[in-house]
Amino acid sequence: MSPAANLFDIKSASLDLLAVMLRTTDCAQLEAALDARFGNKIDASQSEAFLLDLDAIEQPAQLDLDQIRALFLAKGIRIIALRHRDMAVAELARQYGLAYVNASAAPRSDLPAVEASPAPAPAAAVAPVAASTLVIDRPVRAGQQIYAKGGDLVVLATVNVGAELIADGSIHVYAPMRGRALAGARGNTQARIFVKAMEAELVSIAGVYRTIEQALPDSIQGKPTQIYLENERLVMTALGE
Repeated sequence: MSPAANLFDIKSASLDLLAVMLRTTDCAQLEAALDARFGNKIDASQSEAFLLDLDAIEQPAQLDLDQIRALFLAKGIRIIALRHRDMAVAELARQYGLAYVNASAAPRSDLPAVEASPAPAPAAAVAPVAASTLVIDRPVRAGQQIYAKGGDLVVLATVNVGAELIADGSIHVYAPMRGRALAGARGNTQARIFVKAMEAELVSIAGVYRTIEQALPDSIQGKPTQIYLENERLVMTALGE
């Protein structure tokens, strides 16, 4: 066996990136919108990886991607991939050293199941199947990512800074939450995040996210908190209110 054969391995990885859907080609308007939403206190050195969805842009090849990426990076959003239904954008992504995702291709997990039987079976009452729940009873360390596919995630120990929780359903943390929590990862807008002690770096539900760079209100800082979507905006309230 060649000595080079042991220098690296290729393994499968299940990663769920947040996506930013761009709706303008005007960099000045984009900069103003980013400032209005995130302010000027985001630490760009602590950036998060995002996918830039260009499907709403008619002529993506004319975008000033250098400036657009710089504007997002200044707010802690590092663009690592482009998404669009036109395969021509794959060449644009290659020019900028980015990955490309075809927007017209549905993820395999989202494709409908196909029955192999040649004739439909007689109708019968079928009990609903409960969504699975992944329970973690140990601390989640910095750099760890835990994904509850198809269900909820329950963590019974501390989630440290730099750790990441992802769930297709809701996330429950019965301990201090200091990392990142992304619920409703595949678009479930009814998902929620529940934490015993709110100290998170980032929270997200169905792709709507908020980084926590400034001190939270006393009513939720370090206290039991729930996070949910209301009119496409994240709401964080003390549990019991």
